[in-house]
Amino acid sequence: MARINGTHVDFDTASEQLRNARLREELVSQEIPAPERIAPKSIAFAAGVARGARGGATAETALESPYGAGRIVLMHDESAIDEWGGPFRIVCFAQAPLELEIGVDPFISDVAWSWLVDALDSRGARYVYLSGTATKTLSSSFGALEARGDSAQIELRASWTPTGSDFGVHAEAWSELVCLLAGLPHAEGIDSIAARRSRQAAEGV
Repeated sequence: MARINGTHVDFDTASEQLRNARLREELVSQEIPAPERIAPKSIAFAAGVARGARGGATAETALESPYGAGRIVLMHDESAIDEWGGPFRIVCFAQAPLELEIGVDPFISDVAWSWLVDALDSRGARYVYLSGTATKTLSSSFGALEARGDSAQIELRASWTPTGSDFGVHAEAWSELVCLLAGLPHAEGIDSIAARRSRQAAEGV
């Protein structure tokens, strides 16, 4: 059992909180095998954006959704406290295609990262040592694939050490991130791309 900020939390309790997290309803999600040998104890979930009739999206097809998908892993290792700043560590991944006009925006990676931070903060998720990367990819097709034209994609990978006693809110923030990258409506307290652009312009960024 780990003691975080005066609160006792064990791995089974933290895992159950993730299982019961209220993810965004546009997602289809399920528990998946956690990567092996990354920590003594770990649990993982995957989610994908379902479009159209939800009944037509199976877990298998939605988890690899072309509209947006992601994974989240909670690790527990008492021996990693000095490295992580606590006995738990969360690793998440989210990706989605972008409209080409958005993909060429020089600030889109900054916006994607801000969505993760805003999603965590708006849910009251407590954390330390947040780090990660946001990668924008622009692709051009040639030859037999020329009809596909140009395309863009955003990918975000991040990790942080959760603190406090509510682990479910971290999964909820991750689900918000997946939906935002997929272009779905924003929750209160989180900027849209247009709002972020306007503020950056006003600040002269």
